[in-house]
Amino acid sequence: MLEALADLLTYQLLGLDPETRIGGALHFFIYDTVKIFLLLAVMIFAIGVVRTWLPEDRLKNWMGRGGLWGNFVAALFGAITPFCSCSSIPIFISLLKAGVPLGVTFSFLITSPIINEYLVILMVGEFGLPVTVAYVGSGLLIGTLAGAVLGKLKLEKHLERDIIAAAHSDSEIIEHTFASRLRYGWDEAVSVIRQIWLWVIVGVGIGAFIHNYIPQETIHGLMEATGIFSVPIATVLGVPMYGSCAAIVPIAVVLFQKGIPLGTALAFMMAMAALSLPEAIMLRRTMRLQLIAIYFGITTVAIIFTGYLLNLLAQFL
Repeated sequence: MLEALADLLTYQLLGLDPETRIGGALHFFIYDTVKIFLLLAVMIFAIGVVRTWLPEDRLKNWMGRGGLWGNFVAALFGAITPFCSCSSIPIFISLLKAGVPLGVTFSFLITSPIINEYLVILMVGEFGLPVTVAYVGSGLLIGTLAGAVLGKLKLEKHLERDIIAAAHSDSEIIEHTFASRLRYGWDEAVSVIRQIWLWVIVGVGIGAFIHNYIPQETIHGLMEATGIFSVPIATVLGVPMYGSCAAIVPIAVVLFQKGIPLGTALAFMMAMAALSLPEAIMLRRTMRLQLIAIYFGITTVAIIFTGYLLNLLAQFL
């Protein structure tokens, strides 16, 4: 049905030739844009309704206990909160103020931008369920283990105490009715789409250009030139190219379709989502440069490892 709609708009109404690059690029753009927005509208509404049953106050109490279980709960909490790397920082500060151990709060901070509802929704639609499950599992593993390592290093001395003391208190607990749950899901879908619609269009537009204007032989040539170092190079390149998760997935999909190994494409995507320069600037108000460097270093190593792991698993998927 979506294919027929894209055909109608591109080839009949606009009269473009399907054999031309501009025709193929516009068809790709229309098809993917409509598909992504439909997926987002339906699934974010459903996930928003489900989220109203999650006991966030209990999750925070579990995080406060510390240990690897606390790191996993924090990583899980990060996965179910729809925040980018920068908007996760206020919650990171409030968790520190509530007495949650530093390593546990880092598990939240690492996982929140890597895994979120619309990123997972887009990945299911573009990469399929097995790849998405592997990605979510690796994201939770990164957040849990990286946070545990950071916690063992005893880095609390590098925190800016005045910022922690000024953090906002935890949000109040809301008792939902069935109608309020539906309203929450609707508001969540509208809010998220309003925030990311432009990024979706930009991402699909870039993907359409790569798909139709960059020859596959060029991509293969780049992969042969970088060889075994493709994963760390993709990770390092992803850091300064900060953007919304909604823009990242269509680009990663096209890179994968053009011959970039799965783990390499997803390492690029994870670095863009989780390791941004704006995030580093914002974190400077909560911690010293040494701690920011350690946090970025451990997370980078974890992403590179995951990229290699997914490249290996992709051979069996």
